[in-house]
Amino acid sequence: MAQRAHLIVGGFPYGATAGHDMDYARIELVGKLYQAGYVTTCGNDFADMGSALAGVDLLLTYVAGPYPDERQCHAIESWLEEGGRWFALHGTSGGRAVRVEGSRQRRMARLAHHDLLGAFFLNHPPVRRFDVAVAAPEHPLLAGLPPTFNVADELYFVEPCGNASVLLTTELAEDPSPPGFGFLYDKDAYLAANGPTRALGLERRVGVGRVAYVALGHCHSPRTNSQPFVDESVAADGGTPRTFRGAWTTAPFQRILENALRWGSGD
Repeated sequence: MAQRAHLIVGGFPYGATAGHDMDYARIELVGKLYQAGYVTTCGNDFADMGSALAGVDLLLTYVAGPYPDERQCHAIESWLEEGGRWFALHGTSGGRAVRVEGSRQRRMARLAHHDLLGAFFLNHPPVRRFDVAVAAPEHPLLAGLPPTFNVADELYFVEPCGNASVLLTTELAEDPSPPGFGFLYDKDAYLAANGPTRALGLERRVGVGRVAYVALGHCHSPRTNSQPFVDESVAADGGTPRTFRGAWTTAPFQRILENALRWGSGD
């Protein structure tokens, strides 16, 4: 019997791109699922998770805004406990931002789905180049990867939660964001008190199932770009590339995606 997957790709509000080329990500992920032999259903958000996950082996998410509410989290958690596998990318660690009194900036709210996912997004500086280190080379999601690889991407500051184990890391001592950029947060997301190591990939066991999260994967097109500028390591003049594919164009990220589909089938 063919493996089944449910793919969620979308922004908030419904149908919005939320600064990402959702169509590109959707086409790339559907294509890989098809090539891997999955029968796939698709959604834009986490609606009707109980029905959507019935008989499904792998949940794959690439979102910027949509997140599961407590009832939907319960449905996902029950499915995971029975052996389901959830592979989450990029903005899945985000969710709802709240206004901060006396500031034009907002702060991310930690919600039930962050504890379920094992990752809570705090902020990211402007798109930049950085090295990614493989922290768990024995893990099937990371099979065939070099010890380190370089990408241009949004470097997510992610707080591990829910007893998640670390798969990927990067080094950045301080947040280089200019004043007023991004979201406010109280404490930076170093893995140790003295920094500067940060988690970029995590996995949690839930019952006999698992959920894995990889922070990489920003992409935009001229019609969906919301980046005001990028780091000089990406463009010498700091101008935002009109079309940006970042990690998607690298062999290590493509390998992670391919590994994830094998991992999703229980291999």
